[in-house]
Amino acid sequence: MTGLAFSEVTVRLGDAVVVREVSHGTPAGGWLALIGPNGSGKSTLIRACAGLVRHSGVIRASGADLASLGARARARLIGYVPQEPVLPPDVTVAEYVLLGRTPHLGYFGNAGPGDRAVAGEAMERLDVSRYERRHLAHLSGGERQRVVLARALAQRPRVLLLDEPTSMLDIGHEQAVLDLVDSLRRSDGLTVVSALHDLTLAGQYADELVLLDGGRVAAAGTAADVLTGELISRVYAARVTVTPGPDGRPVVVPVRRS
Repeated sequence: MTGLAFSEVTVRLGDAVVVREVSHGTPAGGWLALIGPNGSGKSTLIRACAGLVRHSGVIRASGADLASLGARARARLIGYVPQEPVLPPDVTVAEYVLLGRTPHLGYFGNAGPGDRAVAGEAMERLDVSRYERRHLAHLSGGERQRVVLARALAQRPRVLLLDEPTSMLDIGHEQAVLDLVDSLRRSDGLTVVSALHDLTLAGQYADELVLLDGGRVAAAGTAADVLTGELISRVYAARVTVTPGPDGRPVVVPVRRS
């Protein structure tokens, strides 16, 4: 079954066409990474999936046309972790993660014991339950990332959208977050679609990559298919070498001008 599929998706922001006729799909439980230079349309395509910008074409998640779903139904199907989440400083970790249960409540419903249990489980899995009473303003960058992921998982989504989930994290926290996402998608069958800047990380974790250039698909396929020196040099205007890593997947290394 297809986890997420784009068909001729185009996004206009004002007079600018930011995403142009993108068509691609990934199976349920797969990990698709969107890569490309700044302004290539990665985040805009993620936001279109999340219902935050209008688009033409069709986006399907778990077989459902997202345009036919209301906001609550979409939120039950899709979890979204933005690049810069809004974190109310005076809200506690437990209160924030519990907000992930909102799509499953009635219009005037309050979270019940079952919802609190789901939120508690998400906090345990993300290793944030030990500071559930701490206010969001008092968290480190890595802690905030895990808390935002915990809220998304509390929605019990089938598709997880990640917009630059490792931005502003050091290498240790980058690995921890991506390892965690990989473990969760394997255990829960989550379909993951992420926008990533780090090409080596994208190639190590994702099953498939889509390289965007000017809003169009410049290349798509496995890491070996997409992360080539020729493609990266042409699309990014960068000097790099690409070598196989210990697991055989490509490692992209910038090269200083001689």
